[in-house]
Amino acid sequence: MKRRVVFTIGLVLLSGLATAAAQVRQEIQFPDVPGYETLKCDFHMHTVFSDGLVWPDVRVYEAWREGLDVIAITDHIEYQPHQQDLPTKHNRPHELAANPARERDILLIKGAEVTRDTPPGHHNAIFLSDIDPLDTDDFYAVFEQAQRQQAFVFWNHPGWKGPELGRWGEHQTTLLARKQLHGIEVCNANDYYAQAHQYAVEKNLVMLGDSDIHHPSREGERTARNHRTLTLVFAKEKTIDAIREALFAGRTAVWYQNQLIGREPELAAMFTAAVQVEPPHHRAGDTVWVKVENRCELDIELERIGPGRPARIHLPARACYLLRIKAPAKEQPEGLSYRALNFLIGPDQPLPVRLVIPPP
Repeated sequence: MKRRVVFTIGLVLLSGLATAAAQVRQEIQFPDVPGYETLKCDFHMHTVFSDGLVWPDVRVYEAWREGLDVIAITDHIEYQPHQQDLPTKHNRPHELAANPARERDILLIKGAEVTRDTPPGHHNAIFLSDIDPLDTDDFYAVFEQAQRQQAFVFWNHPGWKGPELGRWGEHQTTLLARKQLHGIEVCNANDYYAQAHQYAVEKNLVMLGDSDIHHPSREGERTARNHRTLTLVFAKEKTIDAIREALFAGRTAVWYQNQLIGREPELAAMFTAAVQVEPPHHRAGDTVWVKVENRCELDIELERIGPGRPARIHLPARACYLLRIKAPAKEQPEGLSYRALNFLIGPDQPLPVRLVIPPP
């Protein structure tokens, strides 16, 4: 009897600990930029209503724990391997996740994945009001239905079957001409597609990075390199309408491993907000010491443009770096020109930046 009581108490304690752990949130540190909030988003994930392995509300709990602000559950329309156990109800995952999302202040966007052979490949449609009309065999009719609902559509993991099958094709050309294709996944889970990155630049497509998660999330301790692939969205406020406006305006950056990938205006604004340089606090002869704070999740890697030292600077994530440089001209801000090697504005194209040393 005593063993049973002890065992029962142990289960209660474990249950309480699990519940407490589920309430703990590990915030993702990317600062807001002038005029916009920086929202951490994942627009591509799956549940048991297609080929995922968790119930829809689990995706909300994971998002909360991992510091996300916005998610879209995008189960496959055409591929449902659990159909013997679950009926086809395309809108049901969103319904089941909606209340847990409200309780945790997670914005939940209704979406679906249009799943066809590659090529033409898979595409996500988000901001849908009703997924059922997209369940049709006619490929182009799907996107006409999405357009009627003012959905944002992006091409998923273009290179997942290799660069040859992931090439830009007639279907993408048609969708783009009809204004039915708006973005492209430059990164998906652990994969970066340089070819897709180039398409985004050439075709002026919005860049996205998503987890495409199917299994339960196994994220452990987050590091600069080991984390969920996400899209940073620079929105006027934290609302569904503001997210939609920001996506159609192209204000995104992709956080993939230890890199940010996006357009130059957004990456430049993030670098300026994240890297804070203090006035010199010590001088000895022609040398000064300056503190540089990195307020984001990246270990930022800088390479000098032209002559001068230091030639390379490593700014650890969420930490301060002590910089020793030649003293600038008296009362004149000194600009040190660098390339931010892991801020990519194109394939193998780092963002040019300047570290401005304020006068003491």
